[in-house]
Amino acid sequence: MYSRLKIFTGNANKTLSAEVAKFAGTPLSEAEVFKFSNDNTFVKINENVRGADCYIIQPTCRPVNDNLMELLIMVDALKRASAERVNCVIPYFAYARSDKKDQPRVPITAKLVADLITTAGADRVIALDLHSDQIQGFFNIPVDHLTSQPIFARYFRDNLDLKNTVVVSPDSGGTHRARELAARLNCTLAIGDKRRVANEDKAEILNIIGDVTDKNALLFDDIIDTGGSIIRIANTLKKKGAKKVYAACSHGILSGKAIENLDNSPIEKLFVTDSIPLTTEQKKCKKIVQLSIAELLAIVIKKIHINESISILFR
Repeated sequence: MYSRLKIFTGNANKTLSAEVAKFAGTPLSEAEVFKFSNDNTFVKINENVRGADCYIIQPTCRPVNDNLMELLIMVDALKRASAERVNCVIPYFAYARSDKKDQPRVPITAKLVADLITTAGADRVIALDLHSDQIQGFFNIPVDHLTSQPIFARYFRDNLDLKNTVVVSPDSGGTHRARELAARLNCTLAIGDKRRVANEDKAEILNIIGDVTDKNALLFDDIIDTGGSIIRIANTLKKKGAKKVYAACSHGILSGKAIENLDNSPIEKLFVTDSIPLTTEQKKCKKIVQLSIAELLAIVIKKIHINESISILFR
């Protein structure tokens, strides 16, 4: 049992961190995290953490490398200040799609990032909806892999008509994710048959496996970046006779022309979590609905702090 719980934040998602601390019933701990004019990141912990159980909330979203360096330096600062345990709460884990050597002479960057976090001195990682399950094995420290599915499922049960809804995985790789949500919602499942075009950051949709005719389709994936793949699937679903198309993704990166693409797409609503903060432009998009993971993270932090199991949260 640890005597003191302390929650810190970098600059990646201060709003989320403040909400987590509020739900956890403890104020955010004091730390300075900024850049010098020479572009070097500086961190100073402004309170006593000796013997404390410390949690750093820091998604590694844009600017990815700056936020990653903030996280690593904060871990080092806390360890050198004699914190008993340093836990990295990473709602969005960047480089997660670089999780295998699928071409000659390419890195496995997700493994490299895991090694950096471990070497910096982290004792535990708490992550949300990793792109692939094997990333947990990249770490030589405990990883608590959380899922946002209960949050999405609760919202959909309260706000969508699920009587004639089919959950759709954009590709075969995300089938297990979509199948779990379909089971939670008591809906049927369909799968997109997608082929990625060589040397291009886009995919060709070949077919939809499953019946979507005259049904509301709920696309479910872990990440939406430019939105190209999901929007192509949405167009195919409409051609196959789907009445309405919704999309839900844990992490709304929304880079490039994602907002313009979304506005011009048949997608009625896009549901994302606040693992990544929305920009001012993104907040103005009427199709985007953001759901909060703050209470989930707060509950998990408190349970880990008192050494209780968290698996019951996801049954």
